[in-house]
This record gives sequence, structure tokens and C-alpha cells, in this order.
Amino acid sequence: MSAKAVAIIPARGGSKRIPRKNIRPFEGKPIIAYSIEAARASGCFDTILVSTDDPQIAEVARSYGADVPFMRSDRTSDDHSGLAEVAAEVIAQCESQGDSYETFCCILATAPFVTGARIKEGAALLESTSMDAVVPVVRFSYPPQRGFRMDQNNRASMVSPEHYQSRSQDLEPIYHDSGQFYWMRTAALKKEMRFFAERTAALVLSEIEVQDIDSEEDWQMAELKYRLLRAGVK
Repeated sequence: MSAKAVAIIPARGGSKRIPRKNIRPFEGKPIIAYSIEAARASGCFDTILVSTDDPQIAEVARSYGADVPFMRSDRTSDDHSGLAEVAAEVIAQCESQGDSYETFCCILATAPFVTGARIKEGAALLESTSMDAVVPVVRFSYPPQRGFRMDQNNRASMVSPEHYQSRSQDLEPIYHDSGQFYWMRTAALKKEMRFFAERTAALVLSEIEVQDIDSEEDWQMAELKYRLLRAGVK
């Protein structure tokens, strides 16, 4: 991007479902390394900052080329702080030191499929439109309109009964957040304090590029997908 931009990689040390998740080895290196390397490869950023409360994570981040000029505050280090709050804190800290950025990209620390090319694509989309944010998304593999909910007695009922006989191909495609990165104009974050801004553009990714990692099963699936991508499977 032509304007000054900063990459912000949040990496809190207190992951509970997968201990030490942000620096756990993934296919040969700490998982956070993929996010740092993608940010560097994109060529989009004046600086790449990791926001963490953990000295070990800070050390790993620096070893892969990121900066950790300040540690995360206690206020944004608990289980309830959102990513937008973390990004806003980093931007405020930068501004207090005389560094201001027109745009930023929050890249998740556990996003081994993120690439410099996709980050650059998101930057170009933000720059070429009047949108305030760009979010990479992926289509639901099965139409959520035909989903079910379960009650306490294990009884199933359709979420949208009107679609009981609808064919999947006749239903509107619905997408969800890919959990990789969020491009945004800094002014919009300060105004809205959320990444999915009122004016947000979607960057559509393929399903093999996306894997949420919240459990051991997710981790194993992510490694499998990564090997397939590395082997050239599309």
C-alpha cells in the first residue's frame, strides 16, 4: 500500500485449549512464524509488531523478524479482551511514540495458511475501494439454512424449517470469517472498535486454505491441509 501500514500480530501467552498454542511447532517451526513470514513477504508494511504478554513468545517473534517494542497491558491480556481492543492499544502505543499509520492489518498468530500474496491482495482491495475494512472469508461447506439445533432431550429441529425441501444448489451461498487477517483503516477502528466495519469488503478464499485451530483435532486437520497445499493440491 502507498500509505503507511503496520502489521499487528496478537499472541497472548495464556491459551487454555491448546497450551502454548502461538509458539507450538507446526510442520517444523513455531506456528506464529508463518504469520510473521507472510507479513514480511507481502511487502505491505512499514513495521511488523507482535502484541504479547509473554516473554518467550516475544523472543520467538523477534527471532523471525518481528518487532516487540512493548508488552501487552494487563487490561488486554485476559480471556475477555477482543482483537479490536488489542489492535487499538498497539496503535495508541505507536502514536504515543510518534508513529502513526493510516491502515493496519491484524494477522492472527495461528494462521499457517496465510500468505504474503493474500495479504497483498487484501491491501489492494482496501486501497482501490471506499471500504473501511477487508476480511477474508470462506463459503460454508454445507448450507447453514438446512442446519439443525438440538434441545436438552437431544431432539433435533431445523433452524429454518422453510428450507426443509430446498435443494442445496438453490440456496444463497453464505460465508464465514476465515480467521486469518483483517485489513482496516485506522480511523474506522477508532470510530467503530470492531474489525467487521459497517463498510467491509470480502476476500473469498478456498476451503483448503482455511482451518480454525481450537482443538487437537483442528491442529491435526490443519497439518494435513498444509501438507496437501505444499504438495500442490488446490
